[in-house]
Amino acid sequence: MDLLRDPIPRLIRQISVPFALGMVFNTMFNVTDTFFAGRLSTDSLAALSLSFPMFFLVLGPGIGIQSGASALISNAIGAGDRRAAVRYQVQAIVLAVAVAAVIGSLLLALLEPMYRFFGAEGEVLAGGLRYMRVIAAGAILIVLSQVLNASLVARGDTKAFRNVLIGTALLNVGLDPLLMFGLEIAGVSVIPALLETGTALSTVMLQGLGVVYLIRRGRRIGIYEGARLRDFLPDRRTMRELIGQSAPAALDILIITLGSFVINYFVADFGRDPIAAYGAALRIEQIALLPLFGLSTALSTLAGQNNGARRLDRVDESFRVSVRFSLVAATAILTPVLLLAAPLLRLFTDTGAVVEIGRRYLYIQGITYFSYILMNLSNAVLRGLKRPAMIMWIGLYRQVAAPFVVFPSLAYAARMGVDGVFWGLALVNWSAAVFSFWWSRRTLARRRMVSDGAQVVPAAGYSSTR
Repeated sequence: MDLLRDPIPRLIRQISVPFALGMVFNTMFNVTDTFFAGRLSTDSLAALSLSFPMFFLVLGPGIGIQSGASALISNAIGAGDRRAAVRYQVQAIVLAVAVAAVIGSLLLALLEPMYRFFGAEGEVLAGGLRYMRVIAAGAILIVLSQVLNASLVARGDTKAFRNVLIGTALLNVGLDPLLMFGLEIAGVSVIPALLETGTALSTVMLQGLGVVYLIRRGRRIGIYEGARLRDFLPDRRTMRELIGQSAPAALDILIITLGSFVINYFVADFGRDPIAAYGAALRIEQIALLPLFGLSTALSTLAGQNNGARRLDRVDESFRVSVRFSLVAATAILTPVLLLAAPLLRLFTDTGAVVEIGRRYLYIQGITYFSYILMNLSNAVLRGLKRPAMIMWIGLYRQVAAPFVVFPSLAYAARMGVDGVFWGLALVNWSAAVFSFWWSRRTLARRRMVSDGAQVVPAAGYSSTR
């Protein structure tokens, strides 16, 4: 696979399809945890639900560092600087370990007051603490499982992470209930029932298995070739670059988590049925979006390498082809989801009022659906061009600032009720998507002007006559 010369449409398919498949299995991993927690008790299910934002405090920095490191590595590879690519990956590992250690330690100290802030008490509080204490202790493995993927994605290799996600999802189906409920043979307890601790242990153990696999895969293809022990000492300049690229992506993940609380706050004001409908419909919507995340990963990788090689014409082509592909994919996915909206919602609930509210939400989100894709593709280009700062500001606008103006205006002032919140989501997300698209096109155009005005030095091994 040559990201600087091979046809763009073929490269996008080769990179995006494995990643999208992996994300489907990643969702299966999370559904497994939720399913068995529900089988244990309602309190256990509530404990894991309340743990979601705290888990993202661990996962978010890992995704951010992986995103930032991948952008820097892909640009270095495109520029023919293999030594810099190795340095960025090694330093990203150092940063990941440091960040995970700090976050894990803080969580262990603050977990109980955080749960109490969300109103947890009794068995819900106890279950949440059992779960998150293990997750916090294993934070380094969880963060590393993301960061070790940076160099692979930067090279267009999404099959390795796909293998990790598929393997861990399948193993979790067996390991999760085994550790949660225990194993008893002939009246003898072989494995004690660890309850929520067992679910968390399964997650951490499988993340550790993924870390081992990714390290071996990286060593086999030369990702760490030439790395020396002293390269693992923090380097101020490299760390500054990594943090500059990673912080906006990490903060955006945290802002999205905050945004989910904002939406829940407004929807819950209209009663139990709307919040239940929103929760069920959101699961359907998120699954429908999963296959399209592969496109943004492919675009970010292609933009990074070709930006490093100063092949901005290929960055532009990658952007345009990705948008076309996403339009076709969105139509193929949305059509059955909207036609089968009510039956899909009945998989989660038999309450007629909940199904009706959820159906209206999905119909409105059918209009909003492509805005999420357009934002992700625009953000992918900005990451590839090493200009990610605007991603964070757009996130603050659409997740926090705009909702507090738009949602009450439509829901209360315009007397639209909970549908006003749903239509508000459409308005906020489309305005953010249009701005994201315009900003990314503007940034790319300016980058091309600078490149055209400079003396272009071809990347090592590249000949313009080919």
